[in-house]
Amino acid sequence: MDAYDEGSNARHGPAGQGVPDPRPALPAPPAAPPAAAPPAAPPWPEWPEGPEDLSSGPHPPADDGTGPRAEPRTGVAALSLGHRIGVALALAAVAVGVCVHLGMTFLHVAPPNTVSKEHRETIESWIYPEFEQNWKLFAPNPLQQNIAVQVRAEVRTAEGATRTTGWYDLSAQDGRAIDGNLLPSHTQQNELRRAWDFFVSTHDNDNRPVGLRGALAEAYVRRIVALRLDRADAAGPGGVVERVQVRSRTTGVQPPEWSRERISTTPVYRTLSWWHLSEDEARGGVG
Repeated sequence: MDAYDEGSNARHGPAGQGVPDPRPALPAPPAAPPAAAPPAAPPWPEWPEGPEDLSSGPHPPADDGTGPRAEPRTGVAALSLGHRIGVALALAAVAVGVCVHLGMTFLHVAPPNTVSKEHRETIESWIYPEFEQNWKLFAPNPLQQNIAVQVRAEVRTAEGATRTTGWYDLSAQDGRAIDGNLLPSHTQQNELRRAWDFFVSTHDNDNRPVGLRGALAEAYVRRIVALRLDRADAAGPGGVVERVQVRSRTTGVQPPEWSRERISTTPVYRTLSWWHLSEDEARGGVG
């Protein structure tokens, strides 16, 4: 058997005694790759993208100042508990007031019934004069007259003298404020006109009150003219308005050219007696 027989590591003869092995060294097997380290677990589960019910899921850790902050509260939610209670009470009071006003208006315009008859005085004191309701808009025979309300004042000057102003045409002032105004106020359009209608309907031709609302109508007109005179500075520097006198100037509306109707164009005046103003009314119409 050959000493170099394949598969044999035996050395025979003198060549095996301290003689280097003439065979080439076998290559070393490749080293096994190092085992990959398992991925480190994240400190907290990643949050999914998009909305999701997190009531039963994991909760994020407490904010340590390094993570994203929660959105600040705005509106009523940003108020303190005491202020939120105040806002809630104010809204409740407004809602109650609106409901009461709507109920009073409904009972005023509704056909007579048990409730409106029993509480007639309370309803009328709430409605008149500012919230009066009528159906003149749908009248088959609308007004064919122009009515202007005018006022003059008796003023005590700073020197103690007395003087009387000229007539202030309050209706003309309202007309100028409305002319060209796309959004005129309710006061400019209706305050003076409705006040005078209220006065005429509660007074006879001798300007004496008829019924229980005559004094209220008179006080309403007096306060309006006192306020208008104060705005116009009718008293002048250091002066005080002591008395006022109101009158109406009524003129007929000219018929169209094709009409054969003929009307008088002569103005008709209705002049009231002088009214004394209280101290508060003289300072601007507040009594």
